[in-house]
Amino acid sequence: MSAEHSSADTPWAKGLRPLTIAVLAMGGEGGGVLSNWIADTGRAAGWITQNTSVAGVAQRTGATVYYIEMVPPALQPAGGRRRPVLSTMPTPGQVDVVIASELMEAGRAVTRGFVTPDRTTLIASTNRVYSIEEKSKLGDGRVDSGELLRGAGNAAKTLISADFNRIASDAGSVISASLFGAFAGSGATDFTREECEAVIRATGKGVEASLRAFEAGFDTARAALQNPAETAGEPEREKVFLTLGTRPESPEEKAAKEEARLSEIALTRPHELVGSALRAQGERVSARFPAPARLTLLRGIVRTGLYQNEAYADRYLDRVARLVPFEHEGGDTRLLTEVARWTALWMCYQDTIQVAFQKIRTERLEAIRVEAKARDDEPVDIHDYLHPQVEEITDTLPVGIGRALRHNETFGRMVHLVASRGLKINTASVPGYTVLSTLARLRPIRPRSLRFVHEQREIDAWLDRIVEQATIDYDLACETAECARVLKGYGETWERGERRFTRLMEQSDRLLGRPDAAAALASLRTAALGDEKGTEFEAALAALDADQAAFARH
Repeated sequence: MSAEHSSADTPWAKGLRPLTIAVLAMGGEGGGVLSNWIADTGRAAGWITQNTSVAGVAQRTGATVYYIEMVPPALQPAGGRRRPVLSTMPTPGQVDVVIASELMEAGRAVTRGFVTPDRTTLIASTNRVYSIEEKSKLGDGRVDSGELLRGAGNAAKTLISADFNRIASDAGSVISASLFGAFAGSGATDFTREECEAVIRATGKGVEASLRAFEAGFDTARAALQNPAETAGEPEREKVFLTLGTRPESPEEKAAKEEARLSEIALTRPHELVGSALRAQGERVSARFPAPARLTLLRGIVRTGLYQNEAYADRYLDRVARLVPFEHEGGDTRLLTEVARWTALWMCYQDTIQVAFQKIRTERLEAIRVEAKARDDEPVDIHDYLHPQVEEITDTLPVGIGRALRHNETFGRMVHLVASRGLKINTASVPGYTVLSTLARLRPIRPRSLRFVHEQREIDAWLDRIVEQATIDYDLACETAECARVLKGYGETWERGERRFTRLMEQSDRLLGRPDAAAALASLRTAALGDEKGTEFEAALAALDADQAAFARH
């Protein structure tokens, strides 16, 4: 905040309108608690205060909006109507303070018009909880965090941004407390720190942890006030980012730094990434594969080794090694790297054995306890909801039995009777853990299962096609390798991706020999990842058929 900006300069302080505050938070983040703290602070100071909430559609498709309007004592009418009429909903362009519990919610506030450069102080946590729309995309549907932050900075008069979720977690509390501290430290109101802390103490619940998080949030905002960093944009707005002196790194920037660090380790100390059990495979990667592809390969052997065993990791390397002759020294090894990435992912497809293994991992169980803030002497129940289908069960069975039961009506009725409404298993209980652990221990029989035999055959056919194409059109072979991107998930999601993959491979064969083959296949793959119903994909296929016909005529 610039030195000139203070509550005395705002319209509400001049008697023109109430102070307006909007809090956007997801379920379970304490948005209601935060709005009550703010409202109670106002009431204790003699403000006329009204706070309401409008629930979102669902936890991650629309956050709850908590709205507060407040009239300070000095502006309350002396006669006539004793209480002003206050609104129950924020009006676009008329919000003084917006508090967002997550970066996407800050973006939503901007698009809804709650954040404006003439008046709004935006307090936004930079942590990300990806939205349903982002996660449901067949491709990478994530919105760039840096773009969200830049958009928020351009839209607001003042932006205070930091990872308030981490700040709260470090204090042993929840994000509502650290955001309340940032609100108190922002200078957007006349409330003192002591007045805000008194409201927290009055609740009588988790007071010490909440006060620690409040203090950290308050100090973060105050430190930012003392070290503002000018943003790019229109100079007449005189907007500033209020961070700890610099704009915080986005998750994408942090991931890029971590990738660089791991790449350096992959070149010099590969054993640190694979462990002793896969040391032989790690040494093979270092000795026989080009440097640019080694990090991907090391990750691949770890994934395949954990998924099945060391022999499976060797099989993975044997497959990828077929592409080494097509790479030249000093090149970027795009083909080898893409084949290494997608072969590992395909070889580790999701089946009931893998799902069970993931659910009983010690790391997962410990992470849940940490997230729940459970003490060592406190039991935690973990309820997993499963909905097995006939295909998923028969895929795990030996080939002959699986094929026999796949279309058996009696078996289908039995599965429907038991699992049609889903199964709830308490993974933290002895019976629940035993069931999942038993499933996870079926890995030795996986190579004889119906699904395993099918997938290995398909992987080898895909690799055969890539090797053949690489001798003629390296770029097309790269795009064919990346087509495995459409294979993901399990059940109906995997089957839908498999159908599209088959059609992509048909087009890949037809395109071989055309000068624009790689670009055409890349465009088609993008369409295949475009929407769940496949409308965009079908249109792209039709357009390509017409183009192929024209190409053939010439």
